[in-house]
Amino acid sequence: MRSTPRFRRTWVAPLLAIGLAAALGACGKDGATGQAQGAPGGAPGGTPAAPKQPPVPVAVASAATGTIASYYTATATLAADKEAEILARVSGVVEKLLCEEGDVVAEGAPLLLIDNDEYAFRVEQAEAAHKDLEARMARMQKMREQDMVSAEEYDKAVNDLASTKAAEGMARLNLSYTRVTAPFAGRVVTRDVDPGQTVNVGTQLFVLSDFRPLLARVHVPSKEFNKLKPDQPVNLVLKSSGIKLRGRIRLVSPTIDPSSGTIKVTVEINEYPDGVRAGDFAEVSIVTERRNNSTLVPKIAVVNDRGEQIVYVAQADTTAERRVVELGFQDDANAEILSGVTVGDRVVVKGQRSLKHGAAIKILDGDGAAQAAGDTAAGVGDS
Repeated sequence: MRSTPRFRRTWVAPLLAIGLAAALGACGKDGATGQAQGAPGGAPGGTPAAPKQPPVPVAVASAATGTIASYYTATATLAADKEAEILARVSGVVEKLLCEEGDVVAEGAPLLLIDNDEYAFRVEQAEAAHKDLEARMARMQKMREQDMVSAEEYDKAVNDLASTKAAEGMARLNLSYTRVTAPFAGRVVTRDVDPGQTVNVGTQLFVLSDFRPLLARVHVPSKEFNKLKPDQPVNLVLKSSGIKLRGRIRLVSPTIDPSSGTIKVTVEINEYPDGVRAGDFAEVSIVTERRNNSTLVPKIAVVNDRGEQIVYVAQADTTAERRVVELGFQDDANAEILSGVTVGDRVVVKGQRSLKHGAAIKILDGDGAAQAAGDTAAGVGDS
């Protein structure tokens, strides 16, 4: 009879434990469900939804048909059209300077005077000798007509007269060299002597340069030879100041440099600001090929993304579509698109560095576009 109570105690405890666990599980499930339903932005299974990204402000421009060119670019030094070292042609003492460095002088303008007393006396001596022989020759002529002088004496008198005439001419020429003049119009670059200084034949007195026009000489690969023509326009940018200049091809050398395989091209720059000087370096760009009816987009629309050239196209003006493009020629403003974009596509030109494929966009105009430009500057650079 005592076995019955022991049986009941063995099974009642496990049954109570199972019932309590089931009740607690039901309460926990109901509480979790209630919390998930009460959370904002909830999703099935209790996972919160990702917040929706706001549209990226951008500016766009339409791909258009236009003309673009390829350029050969090289660096050249600006040089004077003409430059001369003016040397002394007679010896003497510098009497007076008539110009200074930086002066603009006309062709034939006096630059310097050398003391000429000695050369003036030599002219007088030569004149006297010449007149004496002229008088002697006149007498010889009359005597020759009367056969009173031999042919040899007469010929010698003729030669002596010619010699004294030449000596007088040389004396006058040397006298003229004491007045140093400009061989062409230009600017005095350097003055190398002072008043009172003794100079000899060959002493450098001045350097004179003609800076109108300026020249730039570049060496172009021979394969470009047939694409270059005289008078062809050329673009130049000064390295020191960024000033842009326009020139023209004056001369294309008829020969190829065998050591480099290049052809010398001389570019002439007729108009330039006052601050431009010979000796400055310039980047020279010469058109070697021009293409018409090309698909063009603003160059700033093209982004390098991990080795690929891409643009973002505004689809329905609401979504950015990433497109890989093949580029052709490029200039300062535009890029030629060979594939990936067609005429009329609206490409993103500001704000594109903040975009991803499929991102929502908001197209701005005016001040909004300027703000988008600021956002672009603050964005991520080229990958």
